[in-house]
Amino acid sequence: MKKSWIVSLAAVLALVGCGQKNETEGSKQVSSEETTLKVASLIAPMTEILELVEPQLAEEGIDLEIVVLGDNVQPNNALAAKEVDANFFQHVPYMEEFNRNNGSKLVPIQPIYFANYGVYAKNYDSIDDLPDGAAVAIANDISNIDRSLTLLAQHGVITLKEKTDVYYTLASVEENPKNLQFKEVDLLMLARMYDDADAVVMTPAYAAPLGLTPKSDALLTEGVENDFAITLVAREDNKDDEAIQKLAEAMTSEAVRDFLEENYDETATPAFE
Repeated sequence: MKKSWIVSLAAVLALVGCGQKNETEGSKQVSSEETTLKVASLIAPMTEILELVEPQLAEEGIDLEIVVLGDNVQPNNALAAKEVDANFFQHVPYMEEFNRNNGSKLVPIQPIYFANYGVYAKNYDSIDDLPDGAAVAIANDISNIDRSLTLLAQHGVITLKEKTDVYYTLASVEENPKNLQFKEVDLLMLARMYDDADAVVMTPAYAAPLGLTPKSDALLTEGVENDFAITLVAREDNKDDEAIQKLAEAMTSEAVRDFLEENYDETATPAFE
C-alpha cells in the first residue's frame, strides 16, 4: 500500500513537471510569435518604401500591415486613436500642428526623405512670366501655407514680415509685387488646380501624376535645407517599441537609399545618413 502511494505521488509529480515544461515551452512559443505592426500611409513613394522593407521585417518576426488611407487627416487620427501603430506621410511641422489642435502626443521617429516642394505652371516657363494678379494655389493647412510662402520668399517673389508666431500666414506677406492671389485648397486637390490656377505650389508626390518633376518642370524649388522631410511618426507611448525601432532601421537602409536614388532621383532625396 505504501509502495503504491509512492508510485502515485511520483506520477503526480511527473505530470506537474510535464505541465510546467509545457507552460515554459508555451511561453517560449508565444514570445516567438509574429508582432503585427500597422502603419498608415497615403501614396507612392511612401507606400513603396514600406512595401520594400516588409520582407526584411518579416524575417525579424514583424508582420508589417500597410494601411492606405484616403486623405491627409486620417493617418494622424488613426494613430492618435491607436488604430495604427505608426504613420508615414507627413513632415514634422504638420505633425506638430496636429498635436496642438488635438492635444495628441505624436512624435517623430525618423526622417526618411525630402520631397522637394516646387512651383508649377501649365502656361508659363518662368516665375517672371506670371501675370499681375496671377492665381497661385497652395495647400490650406497652416504648416504648408508657411512652407509655400517661405519658398516664394526664398526666391524673392514676395517678402514676409518678421515671424512672430510658429507659422507664416497670408497676413505675413509684406510685399507682393505681382499682386499674386493665393487660393487655399486641400492638399489632395493641388494637382487638380494645375489646369485652373496660373501656378501651383506642391510636393513631387502630387506633381508626379501630372508627369512633372521638380528638377525638370518646376519654376522654383525648395531644396533640402528645411524641416520638411517626410518622417516616420509614432506616439509617445510606443516610440521605443522594438518593432517601431526595427522599422525605422529598415527604412534607413542602403536598400531604401538605392531605391530612392534609382526611382525617385528627381523627387525624393534621402534624409538620413
